[in-house]
Amino acid sequence: MSNHQHNDSHSTHADSEAGTHFGYQTVSPAEKTRRVGQVFHSVANRYDVMNDLISMGTHRVIKQFTVQLSGVRTGQRVLDLAGGTGDFSMKFSPLVGPSGQVVLADINDSMLKVGRDRLLDRGLTGNISIAQVNAEHLPFEPESFDCIVIAYGLRNVTDKDAALRSMYQTLKPGGRALVLEFSKPVNPVLGKAYDAWSALWPVAGKAVTGDADSYRYLVESIRMHPDQETLKSMMQEAGFRDCKYHNLLGGISAIHIGYK
Repeated sequence: MSNHQHNDSHSTHADSEAGTHFGYQTVSPAEKTRRVGQVFHSVANRYDVMNDLISMGTHRVIKQFTVQLSGVRTGQRVLDLAGGTGDFSMKFSPLVGPSGQVVLADINDSMLKVGRDRLLDRGLTGNISIAQVNAEHLPFEPESFDCIVIAYGLRNVTDKDAALRSMYQTLKPGGRALVLEFSKPVNPVLGKAYDAWSALWPVAGKAVTGDADSYRYLVESIRMHPDQETLKSMMQEAGFRDCKYHNLLGGISAIHIGYK
């Protein structure tokens, strides 16, 4: 495992008003929000290309598995939080059908613009609406969604605990939240191999998007994200019950599920 990881689970959870993490740097909450915004403005147009590259295509299989775990059915309301370029919204749209609704929500207008264009190209705007929101203070009615999915987005949120509480409040009783995120490999050998592979992402990012720094941040943000058990505890503290997680790719990614 990387030598950066021994205190990850505590550092992120202990973020305070005094400071939070932007990669390995400690910055003010306002500065983190601003810098994360810059990262996603920068990478929005090539975000999906880079996802394929850095995950070697596995993110598609992982997303499909997440949709299966969501249990989403016809007529339900789904919040695709930090949904960016719309991958999950496109998967949920046919599942909820004309009587249901999907809300594609993201804090970053550049990412939402890419998502909106993709949905228009596919003629998928009938039951999908788009909202620019801050995950820490969701502007929706309490208990208004059957399912909330946040995929590869929680680690970019400045106050993760506030986001989890807001997600809980927005869910209907019996609803479920799914957090898909990079996590901690369970095998030290795999961890070393993964560290070596992810160290190449800034090089690939520069080649594909002309931007190495944004991908350096993405690598660092993954390494600073809470491990599986810590995130499970954070969800429980936010009010979720029956919390569990599924490790994917040996823990490189994990899907956490909690119910209201």
